[in-house]
Amino acid sequence: MATFLYRLGRLAFRRRHFVALIWVALLTLAGVGAASAPAAGTTSFSIPGVEAQKAFDLLEQRFPGASADGGTGRIVFKAPEGQKMTDAANRATVDKTVKALRDGSEVTSVTDPFTTNAVSKDGTVAYTSVKYDVPGMELQDSTRDALEAAGDTARATGLTVDVGGDALQAGAEPGAIGEVIGLAIAAVVLVLTLGSLVAAGLPLLTAIIGVGIGVSTITALAKALDLGDTTSTLALMIGLAVGIDYALFIVSRYRGELAEGRDREEAVGRATGTAGSAVVFAGLTVVIALAGLAVVNVPMLTKMGLAAAGTVVVAVLIALTMIPALLGYAGRKVRPTGEKRRPTAAKGEQDERTKPGLGVRWASFVIRRPAAVLLLGVVGLGAIAVPATQLELGLPDDGSQPTSTTQRRAYDLLSEGFGPGFNGPLMIVVDAANSDDPKAAATSVTDGIKKLGDVATVTPAMFNKAGDTATITVIPGSKPSSIQTEDLVHAIRDQGADVRADTGAQVLVTGTTAMNIDFSQKLNDALIPYLGLVVGLAFLLLIVVFRSVLVPLKAALGFLLSVLAALGAVVAVFQWGWLGGLIGVEETGPIMSMMPIFMVGVVFGLAMDYEVFLVTRMREAYVHGESPSQAVVTGFRHSARVVAAAAVIMMAVFGGFISSSESMIKMIGFGLAIAVFFDAFVVRMAIVPAVLALLGKRAWWLPKWLDRALPNVDVEGEGLRTSSDAGEEDRELVRV
Repeated sequence: MATFLYRLGRLAFRRRHFVALIWVALLTLAGVGAASAPAAGTTSFSIPGVEAQKAFDLLEQRFPGASADGGTGRIVFKAPEGQKMTDAANRATVDKTVKALRDGSEVTSVTDPFTTNAVSKDGTVAYTSVKYDVPGMELQDSTRDALEAAGDTARATGLTVDVGGDALQAGAEPGAIGEVIGLAIAAVVLVLTLGSLVAAGLPLLTAIIGVGIGVSTITALAKALDLGDTTSTLALMIGLAVGIDYALFIVSRYRGELAEGRDREEAVGRATGTAGSAVVFAGLTVVIALAGLAVVNVPMLTKMGLAAAGTVVVAVLIALTMIPALLGYAGRKVRPTGEKRRPTAAKGEQDERTKPGLGVRWASFVIRRPAAVLLLGVVGLGAIAVPATQLELGLPDDGSQPTSTTQRRAYDLLSEGFGPGFNGPLMIVVDAANSDDPKAAATSVTDGIKKLGDVATVTPAMFNKAGDTATITVIPGSKPSSIQTEDLVHAIRDQGADVRADTGAQVLVTGTTAMNIDFSQKLNDALIPYLGLVVGLAFLLLIVVFRSVLVPLKAALGFLLSVLAALGAVVAVFQWGWLGGLIGVEETGPIMSMMPIFMVGVVFGLAMDYEVFLVTRMREAYVHGESPSQAVVTGFRHSARVVAAAAVIMMAVFGGFISSSESMIKMIGFGLAIAVFFDAFVVRMAIVPAVLALLGKRAWWLPKWLDRALPNVDVEGEGLRTSSDAGEEDRELVRV
């Protein structure tokens, strides 16, 4: 591996014009494809195998033309103090609004609240529902504008009017200001780490090119592959972070090789062969973790994971080829490690440079007190992880929006007028195709549900034209995300088993609330198999890299500790509201259902990045004859500063997404940023050296039979040392 990458780096250095041209051409091609591609539209959200999805599919089949996936809009009216919506003037305003909405080109139906019993019992709140013939994300801007304009017109008459529904959904927009700040922090860290603007600019430039290719390709394929905006956001987030980090490691190693007196081409080759090998294996762990999301069998998650994994692959390839090419262009503007701007340094400055750095001092401290450091790190992260035991999962709805949005105000008005469960109705689908008496079966279901607890309203059954399928709407007494509503869903399903035994009719529960419950359960069920697959594959990969059993095991256990602590922090901030005001969390609630499994996938890949970069230098020193303790110090001397810089950069990039107005993006950004902090600075910088110090030589133990069976990937670059010596002998013969 190291020898191949060494040759690749030197080739890219020599053929820099050709390499740069290829990447610029790929960026241009991807950009043109994105610009000329049709609009992506909506992302279909389906969860194969769960009951709510089966019911939805049945509705599509038995109620053709009903536009079951069509977008919905809702305008909620509230009368002024002392008035009612049934008053003549207020009623006239509602009638005018309904008439205006019916003129829309994409509108299939608009309900009249006074004929559909959509007025609250006290008469103060009413709503009209708008049904569209296309999904909410595919609506034309003019249609959304018409919906909002109708609300503005009604509001001008003195009514309190707010608009909700998925018709107002927009793409997940990351916080643009936060992204700029994140990149600015990354640039400052790179300058401080690499010592010059040119050296710092290389990782930023290559990361932007890589992300540009990845995101543009996703945009170009979005319509054909049904990719949503969140997919691009995730690819941007992951691609930017790893792109900067991978380039940083190679540039930093290049400067170190220059400091040892090697010429620039040789230094590029060695940097690519050693640090580049670590980049390859670190990238592989990220790709495994992201692509492994496919085992969850949720198409949306699969597409997000594969798209982000593709962006990581691009980042790795750019780091291995474009960075060596750009280093060829930079020439002497990228200086060796420790070299000052002045050609000579004073004796005091030389003495200053010979002093051990912070990384060396910290590693020496940990080696002296490994048990105390290990105990403190484990107990600290364990305490932070405690809130994760109270984790509540759900999917965001209008109730999780900031109170400043009209969607949230509409949600609250409906809860006020019709009860907290009105925003999360359950749809009961009665498949009576195999029943002798479909109407009797539907009546039995309705009567049974009315006897259950926490039921506010049960509507009469509505049959399709064939008379073999009925729908029943149930309004829970509690809000959609409550435990009581979840219990009600399970109770209806349990009761459905008895109905099927008695009548032959199948009872299915669907609707947004039921879909959320099923989604959360599916993710929970998939978490252990996913964790086993990803950690198992990466464990095998790390055995090959480190040629050790205990080091990969320690890496996996450390990751579990950091991800649990990160989940605990997410629960404390977004579910409990602790310090939420500092990052703009206006509304607490359940944690997004996909957050645990998503964090496991992404954080595991990133955690292994730091493990590979830090521990390979320790392994390299140990292989070259240093004692286990001294190898730890050597690894920190060469890698601690760069790993710390990489972690700060990644935290800055992820943290930039905390400013997003989209609650899901904000939560992901915070969760990943805090997870990187825990993993890089607590697990990798404290727990890892403490464990290695306690294990000593046993850390690098590998059974002889396994050592013979494993391929030798030579991450440490031992082959480079041999080939370099041979090359030096050849050059001496030529001189003679």
